[in-house]
Amino acid sequence: MSLKSSIYKFLRIWNDVDAVRKGKVGKRVGRRVTGKAAGKTIKKIFK
Repeated sequence: MSLKSSIYKFLRIWNDVDAVRKGKVGKRVGRRVTGKAAGKTIKKIFK
């Protein structure tokens, strides 16, 4: 695992913890699901 991917993984976990602290987990999960779906759709279009 490269340094860059390790940093991104750490920050993703950090932001999850922060969302739990602030009580905005649902909003964060929704955005992640929407982002993944949009990414897959765009990938299919430009493939």
